[in-house]
Amino acid sequence: MIYIKNADELKKMRTSGEILGEILQMLVEQSKEGISTFQLNTIAEEMMRRHKVTASFKGYHGYPASICTSINEEIVHGIPHPDRILKAGDLLKLDIGVVFKGMHSDAGRTVCIGEVTPFAARLEEITRQSFFQAFKKVRKGVFLNEIGRAVQTCAESAGLGVVRELVGHGVGRYLHEDPQIPNYYRPELTMPLKEGMTLAIEPMLNEGTWKMKTLSDGWTIITADRKLSAYYENTVVVTDGDPMILTYMPSEKR
Repeated sequence: MIYIKNADELKKMRTSGEILGEILQMLVEQSKEGISTFQLNTIAEEMMRRHKVTASFKGYHGYPASICTSINEEIVHGIPHPDRILKAGDLLKLDIGVVFKGMHSDAGRTVCIGEVTPFAARLEEITRQSFFQAFKKVRKGVFLNEIGRAVQTCAESAGLGVVRELVGHGVGRYLHEDPQIPNYYRPELTMPLKEGMTLAIEPMLNEGTWKMKTLSDGWTIITADRKLSAYYENTVVVTDGDPMILTYMPSEKR
């Protein structure tokens, strides 16, 4: 079911998104060589307590942590662990969701740890660009499939693979709401966007194949060819005019 958010719900989502952005900013700043992904999860949980929000992910279908930390060939859903120590050259994907007064926000970034290869840096940049190409399509009346078309065009013009088995989604009253938002063009998805829709748009781009597989932990999803993957996500609002991003980090605000 697609939930059109009212003014009070959007106000709460704006606060949720602002808090998430602050937490994400801290995680990006702390993501350096030598820190463990478990320590990053601890930092996130401490900030959540301070801001009086709860983690959207912890306990969701049994997920054991408050954030997802995926490294290199890991696409999404990597579980923080004390033994996962970041090293120079890693490509870290951070994914976080928080709940404020019953309203969820969801966002993620790819972080280059120390000096990465030129290709890894380019992969991160193109993934970020693909989000903003999609964001330009978030207008009342535009077909849903134009979001995926924009991501796919940006990715494939750069020779990158677009993950097809994982999608963006509605977000707000629940962590995952309708509609699903593929990152590639689906001609049948001609539902027009409506004012008050809140969407988590999250391009996932791979160095090689778009295919993926799940590791034995039941959560961590990796590229089938074990080549690099990058990711970028924000919670956005469809308005009567220009769309809004609710999950900017403070350093990104314009």
